[in-house]
Amino acid sequence: MLDEVLGHAYGRSIAQDQVLTKLDGMTVVQALAAGVEPRVVWNVLCDQLQVPDGKRWGKDHNAPPMPAR
Repeated sequence: MLDEVLGHAYGRSIAQDQVLTKLDGMTVVQALAAGVEPRVVWNVLCDQLQVPDGKRWGKDHNAPPMPAR
């Protein structure tokens, strides 16, 4: 999804460098390594980057279900 929505180079840069304030200041890479559900990380990143809901999952994808809490 990252590559499709943000592009390969920009997506990789964002994953390494963008601090996610709602995830205790972790980056995407750190949050995933810490075991945060990928959908949660993706939604936090998209919220922070103001990616509209209709563009978050690419043109041919449905949003995966939210994780059980």
